[in-house]
Amino acid sequence: MIKTIILCVLGLVTSAAALSQHLSGYELEREMPVFLDQLKQELTYPMAWGNSPVKNFKKWRKKARNAVLDAMLAPPPYTTDYKLEVVAEEQRDGYKARKLRFNLTGYSRVNAYMLVPDGEGPFPAVVLLHDHGGHYTIGKEKMIRPFGVSSEVLADADAWAKQCYGGQYVGDYLAAHGYVVISIDAIFWGERGRKEGIDGDSHMAVAGNFMMLGRSWSAFMNYEDMYTTDFLATFPEVDPERIGCMGFSMGAYRAWMLSALTDKVKAGAAVCWMVTTDCQFSWEYGRERGGFANMLPGIRRYLDYPHIASIACPKPMFFLNGEHDKLFPPVGVNAAFSEMRKVWESRSAGDKLVTELWDMPHDCGIKVQEAVLSFLNKSL
Repeated sequence: MIKTIILCVLGLVTSAAALSQHLSGYELEREMPVFLDQLKQELTYPMAWGNSPVKNFKKWRKKARNAVLDAMLAPPPYTTDYKLEVVAEEQRDGYKARKLRFNLTGYSRVNAYMLVPDGEGPFPAVVLLHDHGGHYTIGKEKMIRPFGVSSEVLADADAWAKQCYGGQYVGDYLAAHGYVVISIDAIFWGERGRKEGIDGDSHMAVAGNFMMLGRSWSAFMNYEDMYTTDFLATFPEVDPERIGCMGFSMGAYRAWMLSALTDKVKAGAAVCWMVTTDCQFSWEYGRERGGFANMLPGIRRYLDYPHIASIACPKPMFFLNGEHDKLFPPVGVNAAFSEMRKVWESRSAGDKLVTELWDMPHDCGIKVQEAVLSFLNKSL
């Protein structure tokens, strides 16, 4: 009986393989439609500055921002009823570390790490946006060294800091230089992960389920980053006119999105996340690999990545990428930089846009953090 079943299964597999070999055509190649080039030719980005019929920059900026918000679908409910708790506090060298708990949205009560410099405020402040990295056990702990956690979580965070950040926590580095910083987990990371445990392959199901409910998982990060900024601005230690944001990799995507979507952010630094769709989706360079973490349904009908980032103009913005970054080929990075530079220069604000390509891979090491600090010092 078992032998018969095995033979039947093998026969089905053989038949399927034989049938596949006799198919005269196909519609997909390397997870992309064979008509990819035709689709890309239809992406004319009619709402980009310079393409749009709206010639008043302030009006264009408002219209473009509204188009992005529309593509982000319905937001989580906004709240200012934070019900803040200070869970724990630790004195560090020149600043205090706090673990907070607050109502981020009408749905979610979250934990956050916040660092506050010693001395008299108010201080400039930075919203720190953690990376993706295919590493989901921690989120905020990638940016600020945790405390009051298990030895496993601390070791996990230290190892990630060593791998991606030159062994230095960005948040602690900025706090030691006079900045209030805050970081939370995005949904799917750290303390906001799956009840059943880590499963990176469930990105597709999570994103699909959000969309079936009329929401966007990716956009929830952007909305929550805006809500975090509003929360940060309520602290007496923070100067609300000097709030910036910073992130690496997916965090960089979140940083320029946040800079584009709210004027409460006065300057943004994005390390290793900028490219054009034309490059990102190509036979030569491959496809997007963010696992739906930066996908807004329908936005390509109007705007590409650099066009969205340009909504931040004329704010000071710092974009830094690596020449050897396998995720973001320099040809696509430079094309995006060129698009943004045209916008800032059209507003006589070219000096406020810093775009650099360094001899490095996908990385946010010590030298990068020094450059980010220098930019923030100048801008905030």
